[in-house]
Amino acid sequence: MTEQNSDSTATQSKSTVTQVAVVQHNAGIDVEANLIKLELLSTQAASEGAQLITWPEAFAYLGRHDGKKEILESLSEGGPILARCQALARSLNCQLLLGGFHEAVEGDPDRCYNTSVYLDETGKICASYRKIHLFDVSIPNGPQLMESRQTAPGEKAVCVDTPMGSLGLTICYDVRFPALYQRLATMGAVAMTVPSAFTATTGAAHWHTLLRARAIETQSYVIAPAQHGAHSANRASYGHSLIVDPWGKVIAELPEGDGYVIASVDSEEVHRIRREVPSLANQRPIG
Repeated sequence: MTEQNSDSTATQSKSTVTQVAVVQHNAGIDVEANLIKLELLSTQAASEGAQLITWPEAFAYLGRHDGKKEILESLSEGGPILARCQALARSLNCQLLLGGFHEAVEGDPDRCYNTSVYLDETGKICASYRKIHLFDVSIPNGPQLMESRQTAPGEKAVCVDTPMGSLGLTICYDVRFPALYQRLATMGAVAMTVPSAFTATTGAAHWHTLLRARAIETQSYVIAPAQHGAHSANRASYGHSLIVDPWGKVIAELPEGDGYVIASVDSEEVHRIRREVPSLANQRPIG
């Protein structure tokens, strides 16, 4: 896991423009079918120029925890799912964000981490982030979920150095906690990923507002690949995978269905906006 500890909001200027794809699909309990769909969509995105391809939370499996326990893998030792993803990154010569990887917890076979994994073009793991804020909610006539029953929380904010600049990693429910995104901006992030399986109920109310707010507050790109559609009788995801620019404008969006959208992420645009509206530099401590 990579953590950058700089407390400066200044970032190293990089003029590289990166073509980023957010991939959207509807995962179920069939791991093979899920991976085949992602491989197909990612191959198509790469053929259209995508250099960084991002996948949603729970990309390989979305179902009951008993089934999830059967596919848990250690990032240090690997396994068939990780190896397949690494091979895809190599074959496409693309960076690949595994939005929500089911990572084994050492010494506890009944629990896992919800982990975002960043692979470079060689398939190397450059960074991994374990979801800090776990989704424990009970909404009347809506989702009743208790993620912390089987999932262990992460503890560290994580950025990874990429061709576009520093990229902050988060997952889904994290988006409701702006302090994490302020921390990532302080660490130097120019873009932040929010791979999600946002529920249909909360997504319709809050998805766009939260993502645009995080982009505006941190003056960063927000990259949010998402699950869509019904996964079971009791679980449905909102979809609307999107990319938001550092001014808060949605520059790419896929409202529904399997697919992807691609947008340019330009780190110089981040630096320009931060110079013109220096809100990060103007922050003052509050007593």
